[in-house]
Amino acid sequence: MLVIGLGYVGLPLALAYARSGFSVTGLDKSSLKVETLQKGCSDVDDISDQELTDLIRSDLFVVTDEFSTLADADIIIICVPTPLSKTKAPDLSFILDAMDSISKHLHKGQLIILESTTYPGTTDEVIRPKLESTGLIIGKDISLAYSPERIDPGNKEFNLREIPKIVAGITPICREIAVILYQQIVDKVVPVSTTRTAEMVKILENTFRSVNIGLINEIALICDKLNIDVWETIDAAATKPFGYVPFYPGPGLGGHCIPIDPHYLSWKLMTLDYPARFITLASEVNGNMPEYVVSKITDTLNELELSVKNSKILILGIAYKANIGDHRESPALDIIESLIKKGADVSYNDPYISQVTIQDQLFESVSLSENTIRQSDCVVIVTNHGTYDISEIVGHAQAVVDTRNATKAITHSHKKITRIGV
Repeated sequence: MLVIGLGYVGLPLALAYARSGFSVTGLDKSSLKVETLQKGCSDVDDISDQELTDLIRSDLFVVTDEFSTLADADIIIICVPTPLSKTKAPDLSFILDAMDSISKHLHKGQLIILESTTYPGTTDEVIRPKLESTGLIIGKDISLAYSPERIDPGNKEFNLREIPKIVAGITPICREIAVILYQQIVDKVVPVSTTRTAEMVKILENTFRSVNIGLINEIALICDKLNIDVWETIDAAATKPFGYVPFYPGPGLGGHCIPIDPHYLSWKLMTLDYPARFITLASEVNGNMPEYVVSKITDTLNELELSVKNSKILILGIAYKANIGDHRESPALDIIESLIKKGADVSYNDPYISQVTIQDQLFESVSLSENTIRQSDCVVIVTNHGTYDISEIVGHAQAVVDTRNATKAITHSHKKITRIGV
């Protein structure tokens, strides 16, 4: 078996099969990543260095950047990124590069599976023609399937085995083979009729979250204007035992999935002259949240008779969610960039991310000491990592802007604290 792409999806998947007794080769075009993994150093939060090292030493898992190894694989699983272009169109270049390499080494009996999130129709319209151009027949000579990744980085409650796996094939036999394969590493496999359906399942899951977060973010803005506490409102509404699912506002969307995946569907529908209005509106609301946070910071500084310019602002957490080291699409980056443009003296602390580059400027995580907090004009809680002692932070800070309701346990009348949606 060969897994292409050793990021937060590909590496856990490859190791799951290796633990199940498969001989797995992990292929990544980044020679630096390959070298790091070969040394037993994991760059994925959910995979420990020890676990990686043990599987490499067992010879069940091999890491390489040599694409010639594709010729020896009976099973190839594609787990490469699918970002958006500057115009928010799907960028399939990583998938296409992988397919070009696979086509050169394709042989009878191989099973090809795509796990990368993409728009409905990609497997059938893009990958299938490339494989069939080799003269091999799908469903007879080779098999082609799609199974969307559902990994939630940092989630200790649901691991890869416990999350049901959606599986579809170009033909029934393709699906049957893929189902048997995934049954080796997950407890429940859910077959669906077509690869388009499987692709749509993933888009629906993340669009559902994007739209509902967009709704609650707008409710937070409304509550702010009406002098209502959005957090209290949500908690009260959540007591209803039916017909309501609580979502929570925040500084904006982050991660590779929720801010990006709905745009795949919007783009696809644009080609069919159909506007995806809910998706577009939710994206607009969520995308404006970082500037709303900056306005809250500005108001807080004004209360202290300070301007944003030259004020010392400490950002707590730049990961896109708590307790992980992933800052892809994190709203913290937009907040920091906006504050820099306004002339603020910005620093950050994140126990999971030692450094980050913003506007060609390298920032390194500062120590979260009493002195650091006291010297800041405003402390902004963007990501509520579990390691943060919120009471101590509030106690030492001159002012706190809380974007995550992290200060919930502290009296709401605390004059130091400004919360979004209040």
